[in-house]
Amino acid sequence: MANMDSVVVMEVAPVPIPTFMDATPLNPPLPLVVEELVLRRSARYLNRPTRPNYADQEPPKNPGGRGRGKRKRDEEKPELAAQQGTKTPGRNDSNVEAGERKPMPVTAAVPACCAGVAAEDDATPTGKSAKLRVKETLRAFNSHYLHFVQEEQKRAQAAIQEIEAKGGLKRQTKGGKKKSSKQEAEAEEKEKRPSKRPDLKAITKMQEMNAVLYQEKTIGHLPGLDVGDQFYSRAEMVVLGIHSHWLNGIDYMGMKYQGKKEYANLTFPLATCIVMSGIYEDDLDKADEIIYTGQGGNDLLGNHRQIGSQQLKRGNLALKNSRKNGNPVRVIRGHLSKNSYTGKVYTYDGLYKVVDDWVQNGVQGHVVFKFKLKRLEGQPSLTTSEVRFTRAEAPTTISELPGLVCDDISGGQENIPIPATNLVDDPPVPPSGFTYLKSLKIPKDIKIPSSIIGCDCEGDCASNKNCSCAQRNGSDLPYVSYKNIGRLVEPKAVVFECGANCSCNHDCVNRTSQQGLQYHLEVFKTASKGWGVRTWDTILPGAPICEYTGVLRRTEDLDGSQNNYCFDIDCLQTMKGLDGREKRAGSEMHLPNLYPENDSDAPPAPEYCIDGSSIGNFARFINHSCQPNLFVQCVMSSHNDVKLAKVMLFAADTILPLQELSYDYGYRLDSVVGPDGKIVKLPCHCGAPDCRKRLY
Repeated sequence: MANMDSVVVMEVAPVPIPTFMDATPLNPPLPLVVEELVLRRSARYLNRPTRPNYADQEPPKNPGGRGRGKRKRDEEKPELAAQQGTKTPGRNDSNVEAGERKPMPVTAAVPACCAGVAAEDDATPTGKSAKLRVKETLRAFNSHYLHFVQEEQKRAQAAIQEIEAKGGLKRQTKGGKKKSSKQEAEAEEKEKRPSKRPDLKAITKMQEMNAVLYQEKTIGHLPGLDVGDQFYSRAEMVVLGIHSHWLNGIDYMGMKYQGKKEYANLTFPLATCIVMSGIYEDDLDKADEIIYTGQGGNDLLGNHRQIGSQQLKRGNLALKNSRKNGNPVRVIRGHLSKNSYTGKVYTYDGLYKVVDDWVQNGVQGHVVFKFKLKRLEGQPSLTTSEVRFTRAEAPTTISELPGLVCDDISGGQENIPIPATNLVDDPPVPPSGFTYLKSLKIPKDIKIPSSIIGCDCEGDCASNKNCSCAQRNGSDLPYVSYKNIGRLVEPKAVVFECGANCSCNHDCVNRTSQQGLQYHLEVFKTASKGWGVRTWDTILPGAPICEYTGVLRRTEDLDGSQNNYCFDIDCLQTMKGLDGREKRAGSEMHLPNLYPENDSDAPPAPEYCIDGSSIGNFARFINHSCQPNLFVQCVMSSHNDVKLAKVMLFAADTILPLQELSYDYGYRLDSVVGPDGKIVKLPCHCGAPDCRKRLY
């Protein structure tokens, strides 16, 4: 995954300095310990890390990047040194073997990786770990998927408007028997509907770009994919290559693999993976033992009924041959999930072996093939059992939280309470030393530019193809709506939202970053990184998390003392690609309007920053990671001064309950210097497979 990109600040009306409002603790806080180390800010502006993009990208030449000046005061102590330092699917009896390609070597016997851990997570020649390549592939898929969702929404909106226009015209015509307006709309909508869904279009796009991760079918575990990993659609499994059919429940190696010397003595077709998703009424799931119904004869209408007899071919024959060959088969279980656009979430539950097969009459009297699979020993514990999740669940009530030290650190300012827990300190103490404020504090000596003219849309701007705010974004709105929560289609140089002078509704999709907290979060004390933030909800890629708040300050006005929560606003520097920063898409298009001055006039360092040391929100507790699940996005709504944009954090990946939130602080190695002129080193304990080992 590419490192995370730029930061920015929001245009908010000035608010008075609040009285000190520490969240009421359940235990009295201990005195705050402040490190004596003083950091020089000048070194942090060098070498911007590569932008976070859902699309596949090459890694940065310098993996460190410049820093954003944010470091927890209770993080690991630095070392001083002078040098260096990402239709309901069933087992359809299809005649097409989707995903069949030129075979690669496969071991017939149970591979060493079947002990339960994913195959060795070796770095590739590009230096990326297998886990990082999995994450990048999913980001690329989600980017394409959201683009096609946006395309479909535009198509549907245009179709509705055209149908309404034709309906109005036809109602004026007299004589002749005509279809009702509803029938006409349905007929035209059916005619205009594309043949593929957005997720299937995204699969096709990935295949055209040769971006499918594991393109060749393989027996056993796949590098970077662990037992317990979850997928939010069959399409995600296809682009990863863990299961190459978006519809069929049995994935297998076809006859094209026969005759290869690496497959000597194997009988083909040969099963590689099955999906257990409750489509067949004859399936029986006993966790470590599965009675699996073969493919074919199902009506695929979601009622689980068998309407015809099955035949011993394709996937059914592949499973029977797998019993003869003794090769392990990957098993994926599907479960209902309200957070998935497919209505299901799929969990990889490890390797199983086909131990028996037979033919019988099914519940409806039709012939079905049955296969018994047993889970191989030595693998991690099952994360799913039958149709229930047995993994650790997120809490449901704040009062029952272990180590609870504060009911709500926001003091009621956020839409949803944010509890704080501490199971590390003895006695446990809550976060302290700051005033919670969910909006940006604007000092009197900093003038915010006047508001610009807004759009004249009625309702939601997504329904107006001539929205002026959409034109500012390059013709399309930057967001698509998912269950009433906007999702950013892709990271951009700048996102232009609707503002105070726009006539659209306050819940317009183009006001996504202004809707406040949408997820249940928890601030918790970590063992080695100070305070952190984790989610109780599933957060999907492109979803807004929060704004980074604090006091807006001029960089030149900061004194030389250490500030561990200072966030530089360097959107302009990033758009211009200064000091090694990598530009985002749209930079060239927006720069002439946002910063018309000559390149030589652009300041080499950010003019403004957000100081969250004494005033701020929960974003000040979000930790650094070398492989983060959030990215920083520049957002503007009321003016055109890119130097005073809003700093927003968005989800880069699907973030599951109880996962910690993180973004890349972006420091370049050896870029921080102490007051004695020596390089300051700070170890990184993010735990990512591609960790750089040092924060700076």
